[in-house]
Amino acid sequence: MSDWKETEIGLIPHDWEVVKFSEILKTSLRNGVNKPSRVRGVGDYKMVNMNEIFAHDVIKDIPMEFVELNENERATSLLEKYDLLFARQSLVFEGAGKCSIYTGDNEKVCFEGHLIRARLNSKKSNPRFYYYFFSSSYGKRFIRTIREQAVVAGIRGSDLKDLKIPHPPKQHQDVAVGILSCLDRKISNLRQQNKTLEAIAQTLFKHWFVDFEFPNEDGKPYRSSGGEMVRSELGEIPASWHIEPLKKCLTYLIDNRGKTPTFFDIGIPALSAKFVKGGDLVNRDSFNYVSYELFEQSEKLEVGDIILTSEAPLGETYFIAKETRYYPAQRVFALRANPEVISCSYLNYWFSSTIGQSLLQRRASGSTVQGIKQSELYQCEVIFPAKRIQNLASDAFMKALLKREANSKQIQILTKIRDALLPNLMNGKVRIKS
Repeated sequence: MSDWKETEIGLIPHDWEVVKFSEILKTSLRNGVNKPSRVRGVGDYKMVNMNEIFAHDVIKDIPMEFVELNENERATSLLEKYDLLFARQSLVFEGAGKCSIYTGDNEKVCFEGHLIRARLNSKKSNPRFYYYFFSSSYGKRFIRTIREQAVVAGIRGSDLKDLKIPHPPKQHQDVAVGILSCLDRKISNLRQQNKTLEAIAQTLFKHWFVDFEFPNEDGKPYRSSGGEMVRSELGEIPASWHIEPLKKCLTYLIDNRGKTPTFFDIGIPALSAKFVKGGDLVNRDSFNYVSYELFEQSEKLEVGDIILTSEAPLGETYFIAKETRYYPAQRVFALRANPEVISCSYLNYWFSSTIGQSLLQRRASGSTVQGIKQSELYQCEVIFPAKRIQNLASDAFMKALLKREANSKQIQILTKIRDALLPNLMNGKVRIKS
């Protein structure tokens, strides 16, 4: 314990200091400008609102409302690179004091009155270190000490100014930021790759199976090259194609809805609708788990199965690209395509396409929450393309889906490493000597 010392904020490394937050600021804390809704939407300046704070940890080149500023407001409320922004209020207790960092924009940007701006003295402190600090479980404990609960939860600038926090040597701050930002960049790049892969696959699907511009026997776009079209209940389709209900596409459908299992802290991850979004699984660290016994007694998911959410929300998909162990639970179907009839990857993109989504919505029911019954799902129409075209598209779709799955796995690993390092770099349990 000789490397540690007891302080008013607890044990910290012997070469760290305890300071008031105000001691590492370049300028005083400041609230933003108040602009009524009637004057928002026009002007020369983007404005960070509460919505942006809660949606983005890092604020850079994102869509925002525009407002006009007078001379005094321009002098006091424009943001500079690496300013920290704190939410003064939140309807959710844990949201008050939420910290985001502004890292630049191609427009001039200000911030609204429900936010507090902190501009740090970069000679003394690395602003990105304190962004990570206030975002970590360790730093959130400090914010919790100044959070108040009235009608809404909130923090005051006067309390934030006097908040006592640890202050490591600048070298530790800089190297910690280097490690964490490197991990964040890699995670961000992989997520962007997945978005790009999904956009490419969706574009190909639309071009071939909605616009019907797939390559004909001569390699030319079918419809614009005079390919024969015939009428169908879904409009004109290529002459050799046909339409069938989904039931004729499937060999199996897994439906565990209504069978609420007992959840545990360990076991087999249970997929429910809240974890399926944008063709991927989200918030994986919040999964519920079912017992190994229940999993062994249940129908297993296979490569090529499609998870389709049945409600709240309806119509989100996730493709099982590699062997895995999940239990399909609340508000999801698992669809198993018949490979003799239809490509599983084509069927996946059929339901995530605009036409597939509209067909699901057409058969949905419910006044408050829209959902679809199994009997109605079975009747959803599916266009059956010629097998040659399905096979050509399937190769491209599967490459994208497999790459996305590999990227998602790497994101999970990197996120766990970052989340394990983050609080320990902030509290000094992981020390950096050089």
